[in-house]
Amino acid sequence: MPQLSKKGIKMPASPIRKLVPFSESAKKKGRKVYHLNIGQPDIPTPDVAINAIRNIDLKVIEYSHSAGFESYRRKLAKYYQDINIDVDHNDIIITTGGSEALSFAFNSCLDPGEEVIIPEPFYANYNSFAIASGIVVKPITSRIEDGFSLPAIEEFEKLITDKTKGIVICNPNNPTGYLYSEAEIRQLGEIVKKHDMFLFSDEVYREFCYDGEKHFSAMHLEGLEKHVILTDSVSKRYSECGVRIGALISKNKEVMATAMKFAQARLSPPTFGQIAGEASLDTPPEYFTGVYKEYIARRNFMIDALNKMDGVYTPIPKGAFYTIAKLPVDSAEKFCQWVLEDFEYNNQTVMMAPAAGFYATKGLGRQEVRIAYVLKIDDLKNAMETLDMALKAYPGREI
Repeated sequence: MPQLSKKGIKMPASPIRKLVPFSESAKKKGRKVYHLNIGQPDIPTPDVAINAIRNIDLKVIEYSHSAGFESYRRKLAKYYQDINIDVDHNDIIITTGGSEALSFAFNSCLDPGEEVIIPEPFYANYNSFAIASGIVVKPITSRIEDGFSLPAIEEFEKLITDKTKGIVICNPNNPTGYLYSEAEIRQLGEIVKKHDMFLFSDEVYREFCYDGEKHFSAMHLEGLEKHVILTDSVSKRYSECGVRIGALISKNKEVMATAMKFAQARLSPPTFGQIAGEASLDTPPEYFTGVYKEYIARRNFMIDALNKMDGVYTPIPKGAFYTIAKLPVDSAEKFCQWVLEDFEYNNQTVMMAPAAGFYATKGLGRQEVRIAYVLKIDDLKNAMETLDMALKAYPGREI
């Protein structure tokens, strides 16, 4: 039999989706499964986007420009200008989701064997993109006891070698919900400039900042235009995960010209997705006001419910719609599978993402889960009650 690639063998299974067979099995038994494992909001997509798709009058569904429709890029540039990010349409490449944007960035900026530093826990697919690009992730650990704040800059310095080409951050953070402060972003800017590296900033959750906190973009750093590469997406902002539209943004002309070659190799981003994404820029402000209030209510309810459970701890996330919770169990992965496979409460159960899959350092996150508060409060109430009962019944519970 022909041998598989080493790259393919190294590619990890998604910690978000790996328990899907157990979830499907539970549903076949007639159980209600509350999906807390994945960042799929139940918030309605804006009407302007739905109507734009519904009213398409195309005779031929053509390729777009490899960088995306110019009308969309110009309109998107205006969106960024309105939040004090000084770019024009030539600084933007529309991509097939934020995933492709980061893949283009990695392939444009790093050679195989070179390294990026990423605070862990981090979005698990960063590791997948790195493996696909042949680059090496050097994790730097943020801790639940510190609310997952940015590790000390001195710890970053210890990891930097002649192979280190960049730092990757997600702000607000998936999976922790941590919102990096302006001071923390400026610290990263200083170390990036000092060592002549790239700063890859994933800002897909920009609109989801709570408690009066403001988002400070890496693109706001002065004098780092050649260093900062922004990745973005419509998936969470407009509850459009399925349209698969993202963007790569940078003032570095050489990076963008190189990324354009990768964009040309995949021909063009999805036409229907671009139509939805462009229309979404006309979403009225009251949409976001309602979404904000809803997520604040969901967060407050769920964090309170989790921290009232015996032996459970989670910090209060300041952004996005995730939290990492530490559970009193021998293994979060075993527990998450057991809950789906062997447990039910009122004929319902819950699906969560074991947090070990969000760490690159083996052994970390063993008792932690990532939970997404993307369900309406009535569903969250049932889910939290079910989780509490499951923890009490779990045979591998640790006191």
